[in-house]
Amino acid sequence: MVNPIVVGIIGAGRIGRLHADNLRVMPSFKLKSIAEAVVSEELLVWAESRNLGSAFVNGQDILNDPEIEAVFICTPTDTHASWIELAARAGKHIFCEKPISLSSEFTHQALKIVEDEGVLLQVGFNRRMDPSFRKLKQLVQSGELGSPHIVKITSRDPQPPGEAYVRSSGGMFMDMTIHDFDMARYLMGEEVTEVYTRGANLVDPMFGRCDDVDTAVITLTFASGAICVIDNSRKAVYGYDQRVEVFGSCGSATADNCRPTTVEVSTAASVTRDQPLHFFLERYNQAFVEEVAAFARAIRLQEPIICSGPDGQQAERIAEAAKESYLTGLPVKLSSCAGEGISATQAL
Repeated sequence: MVNPIVVGIIGAGRIGRLHADNLRVMPSFKLKSIAEAVVSEELLVWAESRNLGSAFVNGQDILNDPEIEAVFICTPTDTHASWIELAARAGKHIFCEKPISLSSEFTHQALKIVEDEGVLLQVGFNRRMDPSFRKLKQLVQSGELGSPHIVKITSRDPQPPGEAYVRSSGGMFMDMTIHDFDMARYLMGEEVTEVYTRGANLVDPMFGRCDDVDTAVITLTFASGAICVIDNSRKAVYGYDQRVEVFGSCGSATADNCRPTTVEVSTAASVTRDQPLHFFLERYNQAFVEEVAAFARAIRLQEPIICSGPDGQQAERIAEAAKESYLTGLPVKLSSCAGEGISATQAL
């Protein structure tokens, strides 16, 4: 019997607690410690309900614990790179929520240390493990759809986040659309060479105060010439809207929204069905479990990391280009090699 991987979680916010709940019931893992800067009464109640009341320690204590093999970094985005560097130097395998950082320079430095220390790093782009999106990937890889020509990604949140979150998130492209940038690369299996963005403030003036947008359409061009169109909104009143279509030379395939049931009611007055699931924790619940299981297999069975540091870096580069394109109104070329900077903006 393979021994469980002893882990610690740094950051006990919404996503850290989600991982804690999943890890507690997975035989591949043993959750030993959790670190949180501010341990509130509400957090303690949550911990006690799961018999984790004694699990809280300082983040550095997790890194100093020789029994802990891997850490989950679930802290605010602007701290990710620092924790990655510290964890790598402590010899811990790392699962880090996206993005790695808000700066190409910090990301490059963190990835270099991970490489030098020889530890594993998986970036939390959980949508890669969604069953429907994995099926699309398999269809593209098998050639059943022929050569992909167009990918369409719709990603719309049910309601806007709070202003404090928006101000520290890195903006829509780095916080929200980055999932779609990763999905586009994942489905196509090739690199993006150009990004063109149009954005607007149509949902809430708060986003404008934060120098951000709440509505956007982004066009990606791939090395093959294939095109991806992504549309984003911070507020879809009918639920969490997550749809993807791949159109190729031999056909197309579509992943639709997930709903509470598949029942469709038809009457003389209307045809109705359930609204999409309302939040990402519901929509991607299985994907969160599967990505963590894949992390365990990478550690114990030496399987490839499903979303590597360079994958995370490429998604960040596209996000940076999307922001630049929005600000300038011009397409932005990306260099062909991972890790290189964005080229000067070019009008076509």
